[in-house]
Amino acid sequence: MHRSHRQRHNWSRLAAMVAGLVASAGLVACSGEDGPERTVDAFLNGWRTGDLNTIGFVDPTGAKVPAATVAQEIRELSGELVDAPLTLTRQGDPSVVQATATATVRLEWTLPDETSWAYDRPVRLTQGRDDQWQVIWEPQIVQEQLTRGDRLGLQRVRAPRATVLDAAGEPIVAPRDVVRVGLQPSEVTDVKAMTRELDAAFRAIRPAITPPVDLSDLPKRLNEAKPDAFVEVVTLRDEAYRQIRSRIYDLPGTKFQSDKLDLAPTREFARAVLGTVDPAHAEDLAKNPDRYAPGDLVGHGGLQGRWDEHLRGAPGLTVIIKRPLQDGTLEPTGTEVFQREPQPGKPVRTTLDVATQKAADQALRAERRRSALVAVRISDGAVLAAANGPGAAGENLAFTAQVPPGSTFKMVSALGLVERDAVTPDTDVDCPKTLVVDGRSFKNSNNFELGEVPFRTNFAKSCNTAFAALAPQLGADGLAATGRNLGLEGQWQVGLDAFTGKVSAGGGATEQAAAAIGQGTTVVSPLAMAAATAAVAKGAFTPPKLVLDPAPEPAGEPGPELKPEAVTAVREMMRAVITDGTGTALKDVPGEPVHGKTGTAEYDNNPKNTHAWFIGWQGDIAFAVFVEKGGSGSATAVPIAERFLRALP
Repeated sequence: MHRSHRQRHNWSRLAAMVAGLVASAGLVACSGEDGPERTVDAFLNGWRTGDLNTIGFVDPTGAKVPAATVAQEIRELSGELVDAPLTLTRQGDPSVVQATATATVRLEWTLPDETSWAYDRPVRLTQGRDDQWQVIWEPQIVQEQLTRGDRLGLQRVRAPRATVLDAAGEPIVAPRDVVRVGLQPSEVTDVKAMTRELDAAFRAIRPAITPPVDLSDLPKRLNEAKPDAFVEVVTLRDEAYRQIRSRIYDLPGTKFQSDKLDLAPTREFARAVLGTVDPAHAEDLAKNPDRYAPGDLVGHGGLQGRWDEHLRGAPGLTVIIKRPLQDGTLEPTGTEVFQREPQPGKPVRTTLDVATQKAADQALRAERRRSALVAVRISDGAVLAAANGPGAAGENLAFTAQVPPGSTFKMVSALGLVERDAVTPDTDVDCPKTLVVDGRSFKNSNNFELGEVPFRTNFAKSCNTAFAALAPQLGADGLAATGRNLGLEGQWQVGLDAFTGKVSAGGGATEQAAAAIGQGTTVVSPLAMAAATAAVAKGAFTPPKLVLDPAPEPAGEPGPELKPEAVTAVREMMRAVITDGTGTALKDVPGEPVHGKTGTAEYDNNPKNTHAWFIGWQGDIAFAVFVEKGGSGSATAVPIAERFLRALP
């Protein structure tokens, strides 16, 4: 028994050695010129190019499979990933046992949003009678759970979009009550009369709906709808609906549905600054096919557009298996083979103050010309409000306008003159009707003249000729230097496109005279002027800021401390504008004293064509009002400033 057991043991060792030699011979063979790795490499190369004609294929039963059939099946199995970039790599050498071999290949797909999906698959080969290696074709080579006829499908899972936050950290856009106003065709007795009644009611809503509700197709829609259908006419905010409820509630056929929609506090609330969120436009899909898909929500304009990627997050991706039905359509099988979870968007936190923004919007509500109002907190540069008119206009004129500042720039000129000891508020300066500089005539509004009066009076009454005469005291670059100390032309970012200004420098006598009264080549934006006004009120420039998180770069550097005696003098003169000058309409505004400066800016060669301006501050709020083609600042911009200040809490 002992010898028999030992004999069996020896035979086992011998069998193992023989098997090892056979395996070793096979492994040696795989590294030769005719080894299976050459077939695997050719297969992967043909997979990439779509040409597999140099490779032989058999199915698991050993039956030959045409190369064209394999190429076609690979395309079909790839399904919705057929055009996705795919990297194919052989992982090491194949293992060979007698006439069969197994190679490992890595498939790495690049899915939308640069998502990588990688996995390894075995490729089996068999050696034919002619000693050539053939690939055993089976759908599982593409993905282990695929069978013949299956398709890989791609599903995108939208990420929750984050919102824009106000200064208190609260969402500006939030669910708010709305009422859907509709009609039931079977109950409408007189379509024409109904259309007239609804149109009149909608036009009575304040603030006015811009553009007006279009009812031109209402008769057609009612005629084509089922008798008991709800034909929606318009969706109104609850506060707008309540204005006209008594006018439309009892009209025959009117129906009402309460709902909630994600909306800003008011329809015009910082509209150009916030931007909009809409289903992807055709242009979005064409420009960024890998980023957006039909039905995606995309930010357009304002903060929603500028910070779209930050707000929208990253969509989730799921690779699924689909199977054809009898009619040829594909339906998901419920099998998921890869998943990337959606990454929620991140909020954008701003400095916008709801109460201040509402006051700014309300101040511009009645203005039909293009206009803007920017309010900045003096102590820290926070942009509290940025309103644009008329109505819910889409252009952010408040930040991006590049227009002459007119006489509001006398604030800068006066600061420069006092800093250089050229004048004091009590220095007598002549204010004639006209002044000729190198052949160019400068005049005052309505051709007024003051004669020899203190400089503070020239400032309060906005005498152009006095400032034009003093311009040489500033020199060719003095005005630009003073402007830069107030943040103009600065390298500061607020998180949206903004023009920081361009101040005239290096010009001749005529240009210097024009620049001293805010004309010539000097151009600014309302935001830039509001920030400069805040600098005078504070005594040093603080870069304005709108977006706090993510913080834009560069945020800008604070300006130097201004000469105390100079800013004190300018402040006193800006107060005199309100008490005794061109801004007396603001004298009785409740609260702390108002300081300011009016401006009327010519923008072409016709002196009758002017923009209207007002800059000023009250308490800790500095602001700038601009009305394009608005005429005089005192007649147009000052009333807007008054409405703004009276509407503040």
